Amino acid sequence: MINLISDTVTQPCKSMLKAMMEAEVGDDVFGQDPTINALEAKLMDMFGMEAAVYCPSGTMTNQIAIRVHIGLLEELICDINSHVYQSETGGYAANSGAGVKLIHGTNGKITAEQVKMAINPDYDWVPKSKLVVLENTCNKGGGCYYTAEEIEPITALCKEEGLKLHLDGARIFNALIESGDKPQSMGRLFDSISVCLSKGLGAPVGSVLLGNKDFIKQARRCRKAMGGGMRQAGYLAAACIYALDHNIDRLKIDHDRAKLIAQKVAELPMVENIRPVHTNILIFDVKPPHTSASFIKKLEELGILAVPFGPQTVRFVTHLDFTEAMLDQVLTKLQMLQ
Repeated sequence: MINLISDTVTQPCKSMLKAMMEAEVGDDVFGQDPTINALEAKLMDMFGMEAAVYCPSGTMTNQIAIRVHIGLLEELICDINSHVYQSETGGYAANSGAGVKLIHGTNGKITAEQVKMAINPDYDWVPKSKLVVLENTCNKGGGCYYTAEEIEPITALCKEEGLKLHLDGARIFNALIESGDKPQSMGRLFDSISVCLSKGLGAPVGSVLLGNKDFIKQARRCRKAMGGGMRQAGYLAAACIYALDHNIDRLKIDHDRAKLIAQKVAELPMVENIRPVHTNILIFDVKPPHTSASFIKKLEELGILAVPFGPQTVRFVTHLDFTEAMLDQVLTKLQMLQ
């Protein structure tokens, strides 16, 4: 089966496995795992931020950031399609007792003007606006991405209004490859950044939360409370270091392959409303009487796995383990749906 469900389905290559098995490890709760320390230092240097903490998932890094930045009777502001709202099981409420103000952006992206309109007045009967969360790339927006230039006005507004700004960098390196921005250009714009390493970069597990020293000190306490204090997890961190060293530049290949699939999908008579393909995500709708479920069943019969994104909506994601030969097969098999 050719798996286009997500870029989270990748398997470590032999060289990555070798790096994992040769990793020097210790107890990370005590700060004594040298490989985790090296990973955190590597990303601190890349993004120009003071401190970092390694966690099992991007959901945990996002939830820790919300918990540190925000308190009771306060709320975060984000796009309605943001992962922190749509796909983290209401963790902002469960973990932080926080409210959420939703913005209807464009392909998951919001503007400084929209954020300004969403900030609550200082009244007793509304939550205090405290945090803005951006997602890069925007998953439900079809892999759309922010450039540093687009984020700068939001950063300026947050500083002016006394709000914190967090980046859910689930696919941040996909965004950077396309925008040409450097990681440090993102680091200077945000109070905290979650960097996921288990998607396009191909590591099996892990995300790193970045911020200043005081923020990360509190983040480590939250990680422990959430059950994320791992022990000899340097074996996993070694895979993340390998991914950073070997798999960033090749992300452009995934983007190009997604665009080629989109061209073929556009020829199908049952398909409409194909979202623009900016990175490695392709989202489109199928026309009634077809449904996403029936379309995905037809794909599976052809040996292709995809995921429903709504009653009529389908998502494909290209990734490290999706080869040129697989691309040729997908392009050929999609013609059979004509």
